[in-house]
Amino acid sequence: MNKFIRPIIRIDKEKCDGCGLCATACHEGAIAIVDGKARLISESHCDGLGDCLGECPRGAITIERREADAYDEEAVRKAQEKKLPEKSLPCGCPGTIARSLKEVPLPDLCEEAEGKAREKKGTPAVSMLANWPVQLALVPVSAPYLKGASLVLAADCTVVACPDFHDRFLEGKILLMGCPKLDDAASYEEKLVEILLANGIEAVETVFMEVPCCGGLVRLVQSAIERARVSVSLTLTKVGIHGAILGKETIRYRFA
Repeated sequence: MNKFIRPIIRIDKEKCDGCGLCATACHEGAIAIVDGKARLISESHCDGLGDCLGECPRGAITIERREADAYDEEAVRKAQEKKLPEKSLPCGCPGTIARSLKEVPLPDLCEEAEGKAREKKGTPAVSMLANWPVQLALVPVSAPYLKGASLVLAADCTVVACPDFHDRFLEGKILLMGCPKLDDAASYEEKLVEILLANGIEAVETVFMEVPCCGGLVRLVQSAIERARVSVSLTLTKVGIHGAILGKETIRYRFA
């Protein structure tokens, strides 16, 4: 199999306690517990997004860029088809399991948005979208609206999950969208590096879903900022599948 320089996980055996949480989180089956320690058993099954990182209680897993076997999406799909539950889609991510949201009561965090919706009933919604296209893969690096902009980098699903997405996120912002699981995350990272270097971006808010695979969006934007070495503020906003804001933090990057 051909080798490429690409992101791939690294497991520190000294830190690993063999709990197995990373192996469960790795839906591609790239990790297994061998002799009481987590081990990357197949480079070609690791997509480099790092769904396993947040599950490791010992901080034993990191992402590195090195020569590795190419990610074999077809081999992963075939392996997953043998063990998927009936209600899960072929990618194997638990976030794709079919479920009815109507049968589940809205969490308390959604009450504010629900109240605002009642107040505005009968009032036409106003779009705050300030740019087109919005898909990251389609946006030109030299687009005039990127100059000095504050960006919202949103996972595709957040727009339909969050009922007040425009009011909450888009005022005075430029929207870029994508899916770190279904699209080419490495090309997203390269595109973001180019955008950051060329446009004097002031701030980035990354809006992502609570499902594990969406964490790849957070990691790729953090990596892009570190590679571009531009001073920006990065806000990370996690959205639940019912539209609630589950968490928000801001990181300020400063480079000499």
